[in-house]
Parts: sequence; structure tokens; C-alpha cells
Amino acid sequence: MTENPGILITLFAFLITIGVLVFIHEMGHYLVGRWCGVKADVFSIGFGKELFGWHDKRGTRWKIGALPLGGYVQFAGDMDPSSSASEEWLKLPAEERNQTFQSKSLLKRAAIVFAGPAINFLFAILILAGFALTYGESVTPPIVGTVAEKSTAEAIGLQKGDKIVEVDGDSISRFSDLSREISIIPDKKVEIKFERDGSILSKEATIGVRLEEDRFGNQYRIGLLGIAPGSIERRDVSLWESPIVATRQTVEIVDLIVTTLGQVISGRRSVKELGGPLKIAQVSGEQFVAGLNQFIFFVALISINLGFINLLPIPMLDGGHLMFYAIEAVRRKPTSPVVQQWAFQSGFALVVMFMLVVTFNDLASFGLFRVFSG
Repeated sequence: MTENPGILITLFAFLITIGVLVFIHEMGHYLVGRWCGVKADVFSIGFGKELFGWHDKRGTRWKIGALPLGGYVQFAGDMDPSSSASEEWLKLPAEERNQTFQSKSLLKRAAIVFAGPAINFLFAILILAGFALTYGESVTPPIVGTVAEKSTAEAIGLQKGDKIVEVDGDSISRFSDLSREISIIPDKKVEIKFERDGSILSKEATIGVRLEEDRFGNQYRIGLLGIAPGSIERRDVSLWESPIVATRQTVEIVDLIVTTLGQVISGRRSVKELGGPLKIAQVSGEQFVAGLNQFIFFVALISINLGFINLLPIPMLDGGHLMFYAIEAVRRKPTSPVVQQWAFQSGFALVVMFMLVVTFNDLASFGLFRVFSG
């Protein structure tokens, strides 16, 4: 059993995790901004009071803030959260104004904003590709391990060792493909093809139904076949295939995040399961003492989460900016400054509320409130 990390190790692991990922995220904005000809005034890791910093030859202030829970790149002319043009911007000389964020085309502005989340995904893919190349890939083939009693699988005669090859015309290569396919077709009559002793057999079956109920009393029908997988296989991954495997794993992780978030919103999963900075700190310390591989893999997972969260269409986040750029592309003109200011203030309030909720969850999971109530 892994030993419990101390406070100093936990804090160190957390700062490494957040610091590296925030730096990579903001570096995506910075590099694409430079490529588009935009001058960066400030590159900050952390918020609040500056602990130390320096200026580079381009005039950018690189600094470390006292609160290590994020970071930002302030581009020239970027005077408010909505990045809208101001009277001060209009008064700038033409040459100086041409180096500002607002002077660039809609496509370039969108590229600069999108670069942050994109490089988080790319960073995770590089890590996962390295793991796939070094250790291979775990694969669960769609082979029947066990069959549940009184299930659809038992009704059509599926046996241990049978390999599912097709469901309703869709080919199946992994057990995860089978689970995903079955879950969305409850009570539907389909044709299932499976391989047994080298022969392909075909059976018609009505997919079973598992009812799930959320805390509001709403019921959801989930398709159920009634089988469990057999053994997990491991296969070698070549250099050229490793990024493909890593990209597929990243997509699967994002799909899991979306599913979990949807369950929280719909009430099928408790909001108490959401974790915040304190929980990330705790897990980062645990993974750090568990071993380098576990810690690096954990960093990749957090990088994917960071990229996904920043793409949510919430004002104040990168996704909120991209949402306004999409509206601008359709309307052929920007949204009014009043609407943008109102939206970004609402987005800020939403982000603060979310942070309070997850921090409350973290403190509750640590037993702080039980101590007070006891």
C-alpha cells in the first residue's frame, strides 16, 4: 500500500502539476499570438501579488503570482475580459495598434484563443503516445466472459468465448464499442453476429432495459445485453501508431468527462462527486509518491480536463470567447459591448460559484465539517 504523502510533498506535487499545465496552456496562446503578430505585455503564472518577474527583449513581463491557481497572457490592447476595443485603443498610433489583439482578423483571434486548450490536448496526447510506445496498449476484445441469467445474451444462446463481431450492421472491434452500441438501443430488436469455433452465427434479439433514476425521480432507459468481458490483452504499439492510439484514448477520456458532466446536470450523479483544487492537490500528492509513471499519467488526465473545461461556452473561459467569435462570424459584426460585459460578468459569477461548490465538496470529503459538528 502506498504511504500517505505529507503536506510538503502534496503541495510540491500540486504546484508542479498546476504550474506545468498552466504554463503550457498560456504558452499556446502566447506562441500563436506571436505568430499572428500580436505583442504580449504580460505572461503570468498565478494571480495576485507578483512574487518575482522579469522583462524580455520584446517588452513582455514574465512573472509568478502569489495565487497559483491559473495564469494569463495579457496581449497589447487587451484592456478588459471581453477583449473589446476601447477609446484608448483607438487613440494608439497605427503601428502600435497593429500589434494589438483587437486589430487582428476574426480567424486569427479565434486561433489565438483556441491555441490554449488545443495545446493542453496535444500535451496529453504526447504523454499517452509515449506510454503506448513504451508499454503497449491494453485491449479488451468483444469476447464473452460471463453471461447473466435471464438476460438477452442468455436468451440468444451466447456462451463464454463467443466473440461479438456485429450489432445491427455496425462492426464491433472492442468491448467498449459493444457497451456503447448496446447502451443507446434499449428494448430494440437487432441482429447480433458472433463468432464461435471459427463460424459466424447470427441471432435476432431484443436488447434488455436497465432503468436508472435520478434524484428528481426521472427515469432513464439504458440498453443491456447481459455479458461481461473476458481477459484483457496487451499489444505492442509502433511509433507511427502511438499518436493514433493516444488520440483515441484522449477522445475516450473526453467522452467520459462529457458523460459524467451530463449525469451531474441531469441529477443521475451527485454534485458532491465534483472535486476542486484541494482534491487535485490531494490526488497529485498521492500519485507523486506512487511513482513517476502514475504521476505523469495523472498530469495528462488533468491536462485533458483543463483543455475541455476551457472550451466550455462560458464567458470568461476560452470557450466563451470562441462563442462570441462564432456569433460575430454569423452576424458579420461583434456583439455589442454592453452584452459582452454583461455576459462576462455573469460568466465570472458562474465560475466563482462553481469554485465555491467544488471547494466545499473538497472540505467535506476531508471531514472538516464533521470535525466542527462533532
